[in-house]
Amino acid sequence: MKLRFAAGADAPALLAIYERYIPTTVTFEYVLPSQGEFLRRVEDISAVYPYLVLEEEGAALGYAYAHRVAERAAYSWGAELSIYLHPKAAGQGAGRRLYQALMELLRLQGVRTVYGLVSSPNPASERLHEALGFRRAGVQKNAGYKNGRWIDLLWFEKAIAPYDPEPAPIIPVRELPGERVQEVLERFFRI
Repeated sequence: MKLRFAAGADAPALLAIYERYIPTTVTFEYVLPSQGEFLRRVEDISAVYPYLVLEEEGAALGYAYAHRVAERAAYSWGAELSIYLHPKAAGQGAGRRLYQALMELLRLQGVRTVYGLVSSPNPASERLHEALGFRRAGVQKNAGYKNGRWIDLLWFEKAIAPYDPEPAPIIPVRELPGERVQEVLERFFRI
């Protein structure tokens, strides 16, 4: 298995993984985005945050990314995490390692707190967050409506760096030292 940054050419394969989640309550989207829309999302997120692809023998097995948790300037040091796995990769520890690599890159960027928003119930995602040291910060009751029911949204949070009194702006992921990035990507996927 290999972990790397997403590229535009990955959009169709990542969209195929995401398509499996559309009928579920894991995502609140009702309709699968077009390839063009999905590509735009990958490019927009990748301009600042990590967008990682896990592949094996050239085939995408999953992906994880981060984005700013909210738009106001004071939220700059927090990031929301998302992860989607192909069924072949589920239950093998790939999600855990993807999340760990993502958090380490975010820490290098200067992010202080990461958040996982989990539709409930989703026992596998809840266990993943708890196993990685996230704490349940709250519940948004009836946050979304999908598949004929109201769905709660669990908020998980984890501090990944100290809260300096004068934090520097976060560094776009592509401006991090290449050797540090490569070390992180390889550390979590030496298989």
